[in-house]
Amino acid sequence: MALTFDRHRRLRSSAAMRSLVRENHVRVEDLIYPIFVVEGSNIKEEIPSMPGVYHFSLDRLNEEIDEVAALGIQSVLVFGVPEHKDACGSEAYNDDAVTQRAIRQIKERHPELVVIADTCLCQYTDHGHCGVLRDGDVVNDESLTLLAKTAVSQAKAGADIIAPSNMMDGFVAAIRAALDEAGFTHVPIMSYAVKYASSFYGPFRDAAHSAPKSGDRKAYQMDPANAREGLREAASDVAEGADFLMVKPGLAFMDMVLRLRESFHLPIVVYNVSAEYSMVKAAAANGWIDEERIVMETMVGFKRAGADLIITYHAKDVAKWLAR
Repeated sequence: MALTFDRHRRLRSSAAMRSLVRENHVRVEDLIYPIFVVEGSNIKEEIPSMPGVYHFSLDRLNEEIDEVAALGIQSVLVFGVPEHKDACGSEAYNDDAVTQRAIRQIKERHPELVVIADTCLCQYTDHGHCGVLRDGDVVNDESLTLLAKTAVSQAKAGADIIAPSNMMDGFVAAIRAALDEAGFTHVPIMSYAVKYASSFYGPFRDAAHSAPKSGDRKAYQMDPANAREGLREAASDVAEGADFLMVKPGLAFMDMVLRLRESFHLPIVVYNVSAEYSMVKAAAANGWIDEERIVMETMVGFKRAGADLIITYHAKDVAKWLAR
């Protein structure tokens, strides 16, 4: 008696067949590369917890930007790390601060690049929190005023997209209103809509010098146990005028990428964050994994979950692999 069953392997029989029926693809256009700029001169210093990722002073920044552009990567996310920090993060909205100067420099050298400005206060405040600190608490509405000033300053410098990562209530509405009033109605907002209070940010805090001096960020970033809350956060940002929605971190929260993809029609961004990157680099350095295959599976996983764009420190490597 002949058995009757499905022959799924027919579509896996060769590399050409597998390519023919492949459902999701990673393109170099999907990648956003984060860059860290610092004050000083002749600085290109590797971040110890993030192998292959560097701090660049402005006089060394062009070499990195030139490589990014040559690889076909079309977008960068700029993080500035100032020398001067104070309680209100005044360097965040200083038109001549390191972040704003970096944005201007990138746009002058490679105007075709889409420059995204991270809009937060944590790396600019002396206490390391993402807003104004009063009696140990981050106060929401005062923080919105400073975040709106920061967004306008970044847009004046030439930022193509404002990406607020602070998780204050109403941050999209405040920034949208400020941008519009300043004449930047054309500048979109990439909201860190679903940002968890995660342990996966550790190496980034080394890179941005932004670890809180006291307490933690659990009162304003989301509980990693919650999913429905993320949908509420995203819905608020959409109503307030967000143009992109982001999930951060990526790997442990791919379910949220899928939930946002199924619930909203805006472009969905996923942030493949620092510890996700550093764990792969450490395992690869020990010979435990095939780095390229692991990274590319991760990128495809983000796309399969529904991400349109991927912020990743692997971007340069991925671009080189895709070009082969």
